[in-house]
Amino acid sequence: MDKILVHGGHPLNGTVRVSGSKNSALPILAAALLTRQPCVISNVPDLSDINYMLQILSHLGAHVERASGVVRIEAEKLKTEAPYEIVRKMRASVCVLGPLLGREREATVSLPGGCVIGDRPIDLHLKGFEALGAVSRIEHGNVKLFAKELRGATVNLRGKQGPTVLGTDNVMMAAVLAEGTTVIESAAAEPEVVDLANFLNKMGAKIEGAGTRRIVIEGVPELHGAEHEVIPDRIEAGTYLVAGAIMGGDVMLRRVDPTHLGALIDALRQSGYAIEVGTGTLRIKGHPSPTPVQLTTEPYPGFPTDMQAQMCALLSQTSGISVISETIFPQRFMHVSELKRMGADISLDGHTAIIKGVEKMSGAPVMASDLRASAALVLAGLRADGVTEVNRVYHIDRGYESIDEKLNQLGARIERMKA
Repeated sequence: MDKILVHGGHPLNGTVRVSGSKNSALPILAAALLTRQPCVISNVPDLSDINYMLQILSHLGAHVERASGVVRIEAEKLKTEAPYEIVRKMRASVCVLGPLLGREREATVSLPGGCVIGDRPIDLHLKGFEALGAVSRIEHGNVKLFAKELRGATVNLRGKQGPTVLGTDNVMMAAVLAEGTTVIESAAAEPEVVDLANFLNKMGAKIEGAGTRRIVIEGVPELHGAEHEVIPDRIEAGTYLVAGAIMGGDVMLRRVDPTHLGALIDALRQSGYAIEVGTGTLRIKGHPSPTPVQLTTEPYPGFPTDMQAQMCALLSQTSGISVISETIFPQRFMHVSELKRMGADISLDGHTAIIKGVEKMSGAPVMASDLRASAALVLAGLRADGVTEVNRVYHIDRGYESIDEKLNQLGARIERMKA
């Protein structure tokens, strides 16, 4: 098991290229199961979650080829069951339910288990499938879906903490091959949902309204193969923006869509950081005396929950008192105890973190608890005195392509070692 050693105090300057979006690529790869014809997906990031998804597709009968960020998938014949040993490592594996149900009218997928950042049930996914005419049941840890036919329907996918992104993806993928019109109310509006809809439309689907809270899908008899390029990863881009802010340098991001990062850009500017927005580029310059901010995580286009931990790392070293309220995953503060080991002054009041900025943090052995928490610990270590030892970095490899190499290219000093 690898660990990362972050040697603090090295300024960041230079340019970093943003990889393709993990949260777009996963459902798009799954959507290739909807057709017997080959699909070619480019700008696919090299991540462990992507590797797991490709293993699942291969297990289901698809022929998968991968080279230099391009994946070719041909699913002429399909199995309809994905057992626990295949899906247990990645929660997003449930996004094969929609394509299997849409094309084969049945699916059996093992539940991948819980998540350290809080409960993320698939009730809303099943609600959507049942509205289309499927029967669902859970047996022996497996979700089983059956449908004699799928018919369009209206379904509301709003949950307690807002719309479900994977649920929107799943219902949309099942509905494209249903008879009639499906309307998804309270749909997730994230750019990743739009990217999936664009790919499905290239395959011959008829989807309108992606990116809004109301998506309308006119079912078609079949889909065909298509080529598609995955959008840039807005959370990876946001993480490097925060890295530039923490280290007070001059960092340029290339191959990024600034329109996907409006809430984060606003928050950083509010704190005093200068950010230049270009065509496919973002540039951040450090500030000698940034100011504290108050943030609340919200569904897109609000401030993303996936950037909450990284902002905790930044604001821990920003003079004054900052407040972050987490409304999407209220339990998502596992990184706080690890940041406090490094000297951060953070107190929790329910789902709110009250952060008193300290002048300096110090390196320490810390444990990554989830994907974004691991990134936050690396960011905190960039500025901390001494060496920060981040353990369980398999979490970070789920969603960041070569983060140690990219930060080193900017001037950081990071080592990856066997634990």
